[in-house]
Amino acid sequence: MKAPIFLLSFILLPILLPGQTPEPEIWQLRDYTNMRLTSTDTTGGNDDGNWANKIQPGETRVLGEVQGPGIIKHIWFTIASDEKYHLKKLVLRIYWDGEDSPSVESPVGDFFGLGLGRYFMYESRYTSVGSQRALNAYFPMPFRESAHITITNEGEMVTDAFYFNIDWEKHSSLPENTAYFHAQYRQAVPTDGVLTDWENNPGVGKLRNKDGAGNYVIMEATGHGHYLGATHSLVLNQGDWWGEGDEMIFIDGAELPQIIGTGAEDYYLGAWCYGGCGINPFGNEKPEFDYLDYGNPRNGGDDKGAQWMVYRFHAESPVVFNSSIRMTIEHGHANHRADNYYTVGYWYQTEPHQAFPEFPAMEERIPTIVDIEGPVMGND
Repeated sequence: MKAPIFLLSFILLPILLPGQTPEPEIWQLRDYTNMRLTSTDTTGGNDDGNWANKIQPGETRVLGEVQGPGIIKHIWFTIASDEKYHLKKLVLRIYWDGEDSPSVESPVGDFFGLGLGRYFMYESRYTSVGSQRALNAYFPMPFRESAHITITNEGEMVTDAFYFNIDWEKHSSLPENTAYFHAQYRQAVPTDGVLTDWENNPGVGKLRNKDGAGNYVIMEATGHGHYLGATHSLVLNQGDWWGEGDEMIFIDGAELPQIIGTGAEDYYLGAWCYGGCGINPFGNEKPEFDYLDYGNPRNGGDDKGAQWMVYRFHAESPVVFNSSIRMTIEHGHANHRADNYYTVGYWYQTEPHQAFPEFPAMEERIPTIVDIEGPVMGND
């Protein structure tokens, strides 16, 4: 029996939220002008990456300032630098519509998910790293009046070349419900764990945390908007499994979390300790994967000093807030662990935004092991 035509039409139509417009099909005509900020050699030569001069230590270089309305659609960077951890020492900032404080503030590497200060290849919906240090971001970033983009070299060595292409669309207008992109870097070195009596607090039994006290904060904001997701890099200062911390999201001033999870690897859409709980059908002790909206492209195991990177994007249903949001996650069950966390939270909101936390000093951002109590090996 054939389904009624009206039923088929209902099934095939896209579901849109109030105020949303559907993305045009690839064959439909567009109404904007393609624009680009670039490091190309304007003399016609091939010195593309050194578009003005080498970036000196302590220097802030303006990549560009453009007038809107517009939408940044893609950012591509690649960097020539011999300085170790230059991904943590170069800082990206983006300012919308002439604002005094940036809406995007992050070490360059962390913004693209490389919070450990070294390169590795992976691909997600919004961030990816290609061969030979190619950094890509695909977050749509609308602005009504202007976009001002800078790079600051907080390292001790000259940045020999900084290549970039920033592709954006010049529009005649933007929808009334347009929100602005934000990205905020945070870290804890280490998180404030329970460092004594380790045998009695390995994450089972005694400890309780119902209200999020002591949780690590990935981002918080006031205004109207929605949280998109996070990239999260870790250095383990203690052996054993790090991922028993629950995400807790506090929306519109709530004292208790409206959204609470079942474990950190569950929030990042993995399971069973990413293969380290003895349940691994693939026979690989350190499976790594990178999908559109979640992944674990760096899995260092459970011993002290191990390094990890995980990410999650809520592209299917960003977390809406009408007045405020605080996105938090436990560091171990009931915050019993003291590892190093390096995160970037990504979200959209109306302006103005609340002040970002004080940006950590360059020396504090370099990944290192903190010598604290606790097991050394994952099976201690």
